[in-house]
Amino acid sequence: QVQLVDSGGGSVQTGGSLSLACKPSVDIDSPYCFGWFRQTPTKQREAVGFIYGRTSRTNFADSVRGRFAISQDRSNNTLYLRMSRLRPEDTAVYYCAAGYYSGADSCPTSANYYYSWGQGTQVTVAS
Repeated sequence: QVQLVDSGGGSVQTGGSLSLACKPSVDIDSPYCFGWFRQTPTKQREAVGFIYGRTSRTNFADSVRGRFAISQDRSNNTLYLRMSRLRPEDTAVYYCAAGYYSGADSCPTSANYYYSWGQGTQVTVAS
């Protein structure tokens, strides 16, 4: 099973930026979908964004598209979720996730597909 280490997060004002890191135990160029979900105490786990290791193709939830981006640092074998123009509704615990994928479509957005999870990191956006 893939091991994932989450890091980053913190507190920021509305409109600010933060980056989260996810370091998997497999090569980030492997045929895996890597991504982030987020969760609050009152909402179900929500898909944020994903990247397919083999092609670097990304897909994002409508709520974050255009504000969030995912990048790969091959020198450190680390993925980054770069969040900008943050809003109070982005406040949540963010979890890195990974799942093996051999398809040609965008990464799945259902949490049920992903069987490896990071420990989560808190992001708080103050209004």
